[in-house]
Amino acid sequence: MIEIDFEAYFPRLKFAKRGGKNCVFDPVRRRYVAAEKEELVRQVLLLHFTEGLHYPKAKMAVEKMITVNGLKRRFDVLVYDPDTKPFLLVECKAPDVKITEAVFRQIAAYNLPLKVPYLLVTNGVVSYCCRMDYGEEDFHFVEALPEYPK
Repeated sequence: MIEIDFEAYFPRLKFAKRGGKNCVFDPVRRRYVAAEKEELVRQVLLLHFTEGLHYPKAKMAVEKMITVNGLKRRFDVLVYDPDTKPFLLVECKAPDVKITEAVFRQIAAYNLPLKVPYLLVTNGVVSYCCRMDYGEEDFHFVEALPEYPK
């Protein structure tokens, strides 16, 4: 398990009412989105990526469609390296959703067409990150999020 201080970033989220709904500003998509529990986890994580780890916003994609085994799926966050190759794939869940084997299967399926070096699953309470080893067809949990490649 890795430590991400979600409480430190939460106060910096920008909230507004839009169409009678509570919304939060997404700095990557540059718009307000519904402030659902899972979305709040995603937005705090994006702040951690950009402010804490200095991942460039321009190298992130949020909630984009991909095709997995002929089916349309939507990933939560994908961070690209400086050469715009997939670097880190993220699956966010609401804090009341347990991180189970099913969550790991979900992100592993999303990773089939992407083949990223790192996978991260989080619910804002617990977070797990692993480094993929495609040569050995294995993965290894890491104790911290990777630094952005230079």
